[in-house]
Amino acid sequence: MSQDKLGLNTTCVHVGEVKDEQFKSAISPIYLSTSYAFQDVDQKRYPRNFNTPNQEALAKKLAALEHTEKALIFGSGMAAISTLLLAFLKTGDHLVVQNSIYGGTSNFIREEFPKLGIEFTFTEGYEVDDFEQALQVNTKVIFIESPSNPLLTITDLEGVAKLAKSKGVISVIDNTFASPVNQNPIDFGIDLVMHSATKYLGGHSDILAGVVAGPKELMDKVWKVGRNYGGNLSDFTVWMLERSIKTLGLRVKAQSRNAKKIAKFLEGHEDVKKVNYPGLKSHPQHALAKSQMKGYGGMLSFELADGLDAFKFQKAFQLIKPSLSLAGVESTTVSPHITSHSLMSSDEREALGISDNLIRFSVGIESKDDLIKDLEQAFIKVKATEVTA
Repeated sequence: MSQDKLGLNTTCVHVGEVKDEQFKSAISPIYLSTSYAFQDVDQKRYPRNFNTPNQEALAKKLAALEHTEKALIFGSGMAAISTLLLAFLKTGDHLVVQNSIYGGTSNFIREEFPKLGIEFTFTEGYEVDDFEQALQVNTKVIFIESPSNPLLTITDLEGVAKLAKSKGVISVIDNTFASPVNQNPIDFGIDLVMHSATKYLGGHSDILAGVVAGPKELMDKVWKVGRNYGGNLSDFTVWMLERSIKTLGLRVKAQSRNAKKIAKFLEGHEDVKKVNYPGLKSHPQHALAKSQMKGYGGMLSFELADGLDAFKFQKAFQLIKPSLSLAGVESTTVSPHITSHSLMSSDEREALGISDNLIRFSVGIESKDDLIKDLEQAFIKVKATEVTA
């Protein structure tokens, strides 16, 4: 059966399996060896070359999910981002970066690129015109994130892809928040897609990994740099990631349904100043999100009303966990100003709209009614604390 005709859940379960020819087991066996034969073999396997049996099989699944030819699996999302960018940028080159992105990516660019003589420009906004205005004659890569972390801004994928191609520039997207379930940027002309696989692809808060996917011509260049940097993933974690991806479609769709309900609840709450969720009609890019996403995802952020303490509010939860990272089956919250975007100055955060009262909410698969009850009791408790203080 042709892989490009398989449904999402079938792809998640069956594409990229390691076949157990000896015992016919239902799941992929694990090959933990770091040493393979070099004589009378089709290829010389070595973990750092991304070509062990488990690495190669999972890469096929990931490429299929992102509707492209090849994928590579890295030891973290940052390993994936750094390897990808440095595969196409050298001294004297210029990078255009969306202003609203994951803080770790922003910090990597700001701290490391000056040492390497690589120039960069953060855009004023996230419209196609913002990217075009930031282009220079030595621009080689445009890097975007949509939906963005933590404000859930939406960038026009097709517009950015067309701009990049017209200028001979490579377009790259961080597709972590959407996941392949809700968005396939390759279909809109984006060249390369990366994920922090720690998030939705892993989905159980027990895996640290990263992924880059794209056409063979570009991925061969990523591979050449990647094998030198040594950022590959251990085969045991590769096996765990394959296991997790089998339920990716089920998990993400459940999280997306919950997030939309909770976003509507928060939007109507008197103690919430603003809700950022592309599935809300009030979101400024709702129409754009609808045109390029199959679902709106399990991530949202919201800003508490003035006078309420975001730390005390999160401490009042009974089910929802104040916790770093995101996209696990359990619901979690975090304050971006002291976590994902803590390395930015307060002025930089303010310019982006990341206030101290902003809470990023990763919605899990629990009953939405239970989550809403937990939010409501936390509102009541934190308001009572403020009154007595």
